[in-house]
Amino acid sequence: MKFARLGESGSEIPVVLDGDRRLDLRPLTSDVDGSFLADDPVGRTSAAIAAGLLPELPGADALRIGAPIARPSAVVCIGMNYAAHAAESGATPPSIPVMFLKTPNTVVGPNDAVTIPRGSEKTDWEVELGIVIGRRAAYLDSPEQAVDHIAGFVTANDVSERTFQLEVSGGQWSKGKCAPGFNPTGPWLVTPDEVDPQALRLQSRVNGEPRQDSSTADMIFPVDHIVWHLSQFLTLEPGDLVLTGTPQGVALSGRFPYLAPGDIVDIEIEGLGAQRQEFVAWEAAR
Repeated sequence: MKFARLGESGSEIPVVLDGDRRLDLRPLTSDVDGSFLADDPVGRTSAAIAAGLLPELPGADALRIGAPIARPSAVVCIGMNYAAHAAESGATPPSIPVMFLKTPNTVVGPNDAVTIPRGSEKTDWEVELGIVIGRRAAYLDSPEQAVDHIAGFVTANDVSERTFQLEVSGGQWSKGKCAPGFNPTGPWLVTPDEVDPQALRLQSRVNGEPRQDSSTADMIFPVDHIVWHLSQFLTLEPGDLVLTGTPQGVALSGRFPYLAPGDIVDIEIEGLGAQRQEFVAWEAAR
């Protein structure tokens, strides 16, 4: 099942995709948020469709696509989770997951423009598989338990500013990860019954030129291990977003230029949908 949110920022309408139709979920929920995702969203939505309770949303094709989840309470990220990306970054592949945080206001629609931060010269792209949490996860006993706590998966772009991340960071990465809009997400939330998260092709392009092309099969730490490991140190809440790392092919490698105003970035993950962002120059508020 695929869930989405359509409409202007801050006023998105929750929908479920039913073939070519976009069915309005508001008879069931006000949003695709933690409360909805924790309460059998697939079963409840399937029953509502069968009962004819969800009307088709008029004009859905003309509406902006928002992030498929409401603003999460946390965005937790795993770094260096593909060996080839670690190598191109000049780092040794980690023996345990590397964790950092993005702020919730980084989560925006998949096709929204992204502002290059003031003073940035090293804004970079990163295609990533995102995990959306469906049940509270704390101190899971084993990775096998993780699947019961996952609501679904999303395409994400972990946009990064490398000077902020690496040169003026004080040893932590989040300064380079938290500019507003630095996490385009979606277009859909795809439920686990439709996805094998360890067999998905990930791709990125800049101005139509290939950059990243890999598979989640190459992750150092798979999805179930990530959720289990994180649960030993923090509590993941329904609706939270976990990013799982990016493969090789980013500007940090030195093989490609960093992003400039006017650049177009295309991100796609097999089965989870594609997104496109124009990167624009920062301007002072008037």
